[in-house]
Amino acid sequence: MRDALLLVGAGSVAGAWLVAALVPAGARLGVPSVVAARAVLGRSGAALLAAILYLTNFAWIALNNVIAASACGQLWGGRASERAWAVGLGLLATAVVAAGPRAVGWADRVAVPLMSLMAALLIATLVRHPPALAGTGAAAADGFRGFDLVVGYQVSWLLMFADYPRYTRDGRRGAVAVFLALALTSVAFMAIGVLGARAAGSTDPADMMAALGWGPLGAPLLTLATLTTNFVNIYMSALAWKSLRPAASGTTSVWIIGGIGAALALLSRAWLDRYADFMLLLGGLLVPVGGLLLARFALSRAPVDVAALYTDATPRLAPAAIAAWAAGTGAYFLPAPWGGTLTSLVVTIAVHAVASRAGR
Repeated sequence: MRDALLLVGAGSVAGAWLVAALVPAGARLGVPSVVAARAVLGRSGAALLAAILYLTNFAWIALNNVIAASACGQLWGGRASERAWAVGLGLLATAVVAAGPRAVGWADRVAVPLMSLMAALLIATLVRHPPALAGTGAAAADGFRGFDLVVGYQVSWLLMFADYPRYTRDGRRGAVAVFLALALTSVAFMAIGVLGARAAGSTDPADMMAALGWGPLGAPLLTLATLTTNFVNIYMSALAWKSLRPAASGTTSVWIIGGIGAALALLSRAWLDRYADFMLLLGGLLVPVGGLLLARFALSRAPVDVAALYTDATPRLAPAAIAAWAAGTGAYFLPAPWGGTLTSLVVTIAVHAVASRAGR
């Protein structure tokens, strides 16, 4: 238990720092993340990144729908109703996003304070009545690979480093806000997840909520949390598709993305069982990208021609960056006593520096 909580704390802080360190660049450039990435990877390289974002978000949307369905089925309808819940909640989130930013804003204004209140009540009950720990619920993560899992979740937000910060006036204050929001919530609720899994002997969110005695409040909290997260996932996918196909209709894209995510939730509950594998896959793809973005926007003082990012003046491909990305991804999955995250960052930045000099 001690080791698990240490990994949660260290991984949450490290992953939050990696995302927050890029926020000032988002505020400075004033463009979406997939556009800013063109300054590092070139237009084709950034398009590949957008395609990865587009495809992996289907898994996130389906996963969130399955989590919400599991929680709702625990209270209303049982396991047999989960597929209906998954589709219904998936389409509800899609409809809100399709209605536009104003609708999403109003939904968040209601959902976020309500989630904050429920979370505070649940944490208070947990402190007053700690659960009996029945078992691990899953095989323990192997040392630093557990650290990689936690960081993998945090860096899943990496490709939003500029999407919202581009509207802020002060990049440094934005970085602090992003760091605190990601680190504090991750530490608090991943720790609760560890306790819930141990108490339930299961990694199913509904089982965890029941074991903690949180059924009546836990199910609405999980449902709202996954719905509002899918607002962001659908938006990110639509933006990624727009960068690939500028003429695409935004509303049509939103409905296609949300519909596919809802349909994928019907296939299996394996989205829950393979969650750790998905986090490692995201970590292997995105940690090296984080290293590249850090090298370009935080460690380098070279200016960025923002206008050129939208024209052919930006190179189609940046071979040094692509080589560093590939090397960093390979390093992430190599067995190492200190895990993949640190290895990947070091290798990515080093290869990029060497390849950039060799290409001059």
